[in-house]
Amino acid sequence: MAKKKEVTVEEKLRALYDLQLIDSRVDEIKNVRGELPLEIEDLEDAIVGLNKRLTNLNEDVTNLKSEISNKKSVIEEAKSLLKKYAEQQKNVRNNREFNSISKETEYQELEIELAEKRIKEYKAKVEQKKEVITATKENIAKQEELLKHKSDELNDIMGDTIKEEEILLKKSKEYSKLIDDHLLKAYNRIRSSVKNGLAVVSIERGASGGSFFTIPPQRQVEIASRKKIITDEHSGRILVDGALAEEEKEKINKLLK
Repeated sequence: MAKKKEVTVEEKLRALYDLQLIDSRVDEIKNVRGELPLEIEDLEDAIVGLNKRLTNLNEDVTNLKSEISNKKSVIEEAKSLLKKYAEQQKNVRNNREFNSISKETEYQELEIELAEKRIKEYKAKVEQKKEVITATKENIAKQEELLKHKSDELNDIMGDTIKEEEILLKKSKEYSKLIDDHLLKAYNRIRSSVKNGLAVVSIERGASGGSFFTIPPQRQVEIASRKKIITDEHSGRILVDGALAEEEKEKINKLLK
């Protein structure tokens, strides 16, 4: 059985720096998009909420109109009964019948009065709801116009970078597989803890490219020997020498072109 080839520290460093170059380019693309994706998502959520509100308002108006119709029916029925009682009063035989019909007449008159009061209230509510519906529709139109503007802006940006980003993300996955789990976890942890996402940096003019703290000459020699993984004591970033960095930049640039 063939012995598995052992990956050298230098190969690990190169793979890490390649991954960093790729991920940094993805970061640049995302920075160009800025907050647009989040703004678009917020606008879409706002429009969904406004449309739901509009639906509820329209249902309220329908229900109020139904109540108005019911109250009109109550009035018509009460008026019909009043006519009936008026005829019955012409033929009463005693005071008890007269008083009974009078009470029923009074009750139906109160029913009409109450129904008319409710109709007036419901009509006022309908008008209020209609005003809110009009304002909501105007708000939806404004939000939709803003959403279209933001979407068009994002599409213009995406049109220039979408293919490149797809390639980069694919390459990021490929290069991640070349790095052992322990190093990859360290890389991702450092990336998430620093603002610029730089987990692997080169030595530039005797200092760490990420933090700009001076690296002692002896330490620089160790880094250039590529015999072990060395981190910046100030930032925790993984350090590579300038020559290796330039070689990998050239390689990745050719790869992406």
